[in-house]
Amino acid sequence: MAALIGRDLLSLADLSPTELQELLQLATQLKSQQLQLQCNKVLGLLFSKASTRTRVSFTVAMYQLGGQVIDLNPNVTQVSRGEPVQDTARVLDRYLDILAIRTFAQQELETFANYAQIPVINALTDLEHPCQVLADLLTIQECFGTLAGLTLTYVGDGNNVANSLMLGCALVGMNVKIATPSGYEPNASIVEQARAIANNKTEVILTHDPEFAAKGAAVLYTDVWASMGQETEVDDRLPIFQPYQISEPLLSLADPKAIVLHCLPAHRGEEVTEAVLEGSQSRVWQQAENRLHAQKALLASILGAK
Repeated sequence: MAALIGRDLLSLADLSPTELQELLQLATQLKSQQLQLQCNKVLGLLFSKASTRTRVSFTVAMYQLGGQVIDLNPNVTQVSRGEPVQDTARVLDRYLDILAIRTFAQQELETFANYAQIPVINALTDLEHPCQVLADLLTIQECFGTLAGLTLTYVGDGNNVANSLMLGCALVGMNVKIATPSGYEPNASIVEQARAIANNKTEVILTHDPEFAAKGAAVLYTDVWASMGQETEVDDRLPIFQPYQISEPLLSLADPKAIVLHCLPAHRGEEVTEAVLEGSQSRVWQQAENRLHAQKALLASILGAK
């Protein structure tokens, strides 16, 4: 993965189809311990949003590679007192080897990347969640043995996960259907970007009909109906999104061998039922584990681990 050395990952669209496939292959090798890599580097985690899986998986991945991690909680740094992003970026650039940022605005991430010479990884913004989708694709590949030609259906809010899923599916030759309520569609520019990547070889379909979207799908995917920063909208959103719940009746419309994914945390009884989340077709815990392996592959590739 020499092509990724020193590069940022701000969006899944930063990767070529070949680079994405090679990352998934490396993640598979690292997970099975067919390959062991080491790099004595320092990763900084600058997280403005709460995190369980992202924080722990990045930390463990870096430790397993032989590196170190510094948790740069904004509440205990000068970021919380208003130090400009460009100043923080230029300082951290002189201390760290790589930086993972979890924040609200994509523009803040891009500003960091512009002012820091070290690689910057998008660990989540309101626009995209590329590291999550790396783990999602790894999980789907493990379950089906391939990615090309499969159909993934995402049901719920057209949020950052939906945006990155469209890009990821287009890059690996999967069809993707996004079913949302009217007014909650994914980012229009990313829809067009995904369709350009797909280049009419696969489909990127938007619909307001969850049953149409679920029919024949190999993967049913959902996320919470109100993301971080939207907590005040929960009561208004619940009745709007209720028809978009992944339930047993909706799952029955998918392929009989379909799997269910959720990036977690899950609100049982809202976007997914308890029976589906804990059912035999759920792969959410395998998916959560794969955050570790996918991110380890990403870190190893960008840092040139050997």
